[in-house]
Amino acid sequence: MSSLAGKQGPRYRHTAEDGAPYETIAVERLTPIIGAEISGVDIGKLVEGDTRSNQQMDEIHRALAENLVIFFRDQHITPQQHLAFGRKFGELHFHPAAPHEDEDPALMKIYADKNSPRANGEGWHSDVSCDLEPPMGSILYIKQCPPRGGDTLFANMYAAYEALSDRMKAYLDGLTALHDGEPIYRGLYANYGVADRPSYPHAEHPVVRTHPVTGRKALYVNRGFTRHINGIPRDESDAMLAYLYQHAENPLFQCRFRWTENAIAFWDNRCTQHRAMWDYWPHTRSGTRVTVKGERPV
Repeated sequence: MSSLAGKQGPRYRHTAEDGAPYETIAVERLTPIIGAEISGVDIGKLVEGDTRSNQQMDEIHRALAENLVIFFRDQHITPQQHLAFGRKFGELHFHPAAPHEDEDPALMKIYADKNSPRANGEGWHSDVSCDLEPPMGSILYIKQCPPRGGDTLFANMYAAYEALSDRMKAYLDGLTALHDGEPIYRGLYANYGVADRPSYPHAEHPVVRTHPVTGRKALYVNRGFTRHINGIPRDESDAMLAYLYQHAENPLFQCRFRWTENAIAFWDNRCTQHRAMWDYWPHTRSGTRVTVKGERPV
């Protein structure tokens, strides 16, 4: 039985409220809790000043806020259009370790084939949460995908927080945790010929952060980068993080996106986690990612 189920009904009860209808885009939810596919948008035309671009951008912002991760299919964009779309949401973030495409450090390379020792994003994580100011969001454009497999899973960290008991919320209130990129990034991209840097970022962030736009609280620890909770014994920290990781990864909070060629996923990194499945060997999966700068979590 799920830890979130019981004889009094589900412990987490989500009500998906429908707001005003969209006028320039169509939004189809993947689940009531997270994820939506967006249609009626040509991102290439949008960034070059389509006649409806301002209203469409406003509605895309709204769709992202309401659904946390949004998906666009059949998009044929150039690297410059990909970068321009990211800049519609803010200044771009440079990954502290990963290789990039072409000459622009903001265009991260995503690639795995039969000879790769690893694939990007195999474990649950929030992108570069080790930065002092972690990214606001990421925009992943997959140009080549396997015939089957290679899905990406996304989880709603608002829901993960809201499903905690009141006693657990009180315990976590005010706690911070160390997020460290050193154990993850050192040597990680050697197969691309990327030399290690002298050091990689680390930062302390709240275990529960408040989203700067929505004002909602979200659980903000992840298996990829979080090392320990500050101010409590290490064994207590280990036990607490193990519980929070298992809790955050409950399928109730998730959606799963099946990629097709030339599809785009755009997720809010401040209130989601994600995991890419590497179940498609020996096939190839490749594309690029543009990431938008964020702010220091509070």
